[in-house]
Amino acid sequence: MSKHEDSKLKNETPQKNSVINSEGVGVTFFSGNHAADFKSRIMDFFKNWKLPERQLVQPLNDITFEGNEGEILGIIGSNGAGKSTLSRIISGILKEDYGVMDVKGKVTALFSFGMGFNGELPGKENVYLNGMMLGIDKKEIDRYIEDIKEFSELGDFFEQPMKYYSSGMKSRLGFSVAANLHPEILILDEALNTGDAKFSKKAAEKMQSLVKEAKMVILVTHSLRYAQNNCNRVMWLDKGKVREIGDPKTVIANYRATVPKRPQRKQKGKLELQKTETEVKDNVVIRAKDVSVSYKLTTGTFWALKDVNFEVREGEVVGIIGHNGAGKSTLCKALTKILRPDIGELELYGETSALLGYGTGFNQHLTGEDNIYLNALLLGIPKKRVDEKFDQIIEFTGLGDKVKKPVKDFSSGQKARLGFSIAANLQPDIFIVDEALSTGDLAFQQKASERIQEMMSRAKVVIIVSHSLAFIEKICTRAIWMEQGRVMFDGSAEEAVYKYKEAQGLLKPAQRRQKAAQDVNQPKIKSNAQDEAQRIKST
Repeated sequence: MSKHEDSKLKNETPQKNSVINSEGVGVTFFSGNHAADFKSRIMDFFKNWKLPERQLVQPLNDITFEGNEGEILGIIGSNGAGKSTLSRIISGILKEDYGVMDVKGKVTALFSFGMGFNGELPGKENVYLNGMMLGIDKKEIDRYIEDIKEFSELGDFFEQPMKYYSSGMKSRLGFSVAANLHPEILILDEALNTGDAKFSKKAAEKMQSLVKEAKMVILVTHSLRYAQNNCNRVMWLDKGKVREIGDPKTVIANYRATVPKRPQRKQKGKLELQKTETEVKDNVVIRAKDVSVSYKLTTGTFWALKDVNFEVREGEVVGIIGHNGAGKSTLCKALTKILRPDIGELELYGETSALLGYGTGFNQHLTGEDNIYLNALLLGIPKKRVDEKFDQIIEFTGLGDKVKKPVKDFSSGQKARLGFSIAANLQPDIFIVDEALSTGDLAFQQKASERIQEMMSRAKVVIIVSHSLAFIEKICTRAIWMEQGRVMFDGSAEEAVYKYKEAQGLLKPAQRRQKAAQDVNQPKIKSNAQDEAQRIKST
């Protein structure tokens, strides 16, 4: 087993005892056979006066591999490749139709963030709920409840209802439950996709300790860098089959090579501050004046946003960064008028379309096509405009005939594709994306990046909330770093990301040296956040 220089957290000497042995495993079913599909089939009957034909679907075909004790096995692949289906078979949620899946040990699985949580219950009670759903008895949870609280770093929010949690806070708690209850085999299926960089590093270290105490960890992710840095082996699934399994660096490089290269457009292949400053217009599209939003918690008043001041002008692409619970999602909800500020004013000049997390507003039993209309109407977009853009939306999703299937059969990544395609093709004035691409595969993220860049010529403002700092640096002309509901820095995306990493202790020595060299060779660009805030107050 080779060791990679860029992987300091990786377990260097995994044992070879077989924990999982999969021999020719496959899953097949006929579409429309499930009871939940009955409603959709009846609706189709009244539309066309005939029942739709049932098709044979094979989400997994002849899956053969071994999982070894003491290793972290990564599973990668495009949306719909079969990753989540395989995870469910290993965990016993689904039964294979043919082949043999032999698992030696008790499996604890965490599928996406917040699955199994009750929004009305406090975090602490949800620990018991989630733990028991994983098959762990109450006395065992009692033993580790304080460890879970400490690891999650949720503080007073541990005792608050989860409806006040951000997606990242749910991700923290879900991982803390699964990882601190001493599982034998832990499966993480996109469970860390909304975790901030500091917590992701902490989770990686925890996984290393788990494989020493338990048997193995399986990590399903679209983050290729995270997989390469933290997995001993990587398995690449492609259209329900094992394409390759082995050394992470090699497998990931081969997977990247299959992603189609999209042609670069002049002035739009890359968004750099120097190239887009001249295109930013004078007119203000968003103005925040002393915006504050509070929640009434059992421990008192919690200010999710406090004295937030900024302006966004037409032509800007603004990234919002910060750790889980910093106030990013609350700000998005205020911008979309889901929340109303308790103090201050928020002025918006234009029609707003927001994509807050993937799959927001989807009805699981309706087809992807029907959900295009449903989701658009929930965003306040009239049916006539959806009719005009319908074919473009379908084409952009890249889902093919899958879009005619119920959304309950979609992977999280396919929901992300559909949600982004709806919002991005309806040309809003203000486009807000809050962690909506966290489960998108590499090819679609490239495609979405280009679409965001293109939208600058049509939309007035694009706002992106993401824990992917590389994505923010590449796409955004400007970034706002938030901490405890306040604006800590407002300036260039590169400078904001550097300062955030520096504060979180995430900078590598090479990055520090590179920044020091830049400071010597060119005048330091100072953030105008405080001056801007003062100017807004005075006006």
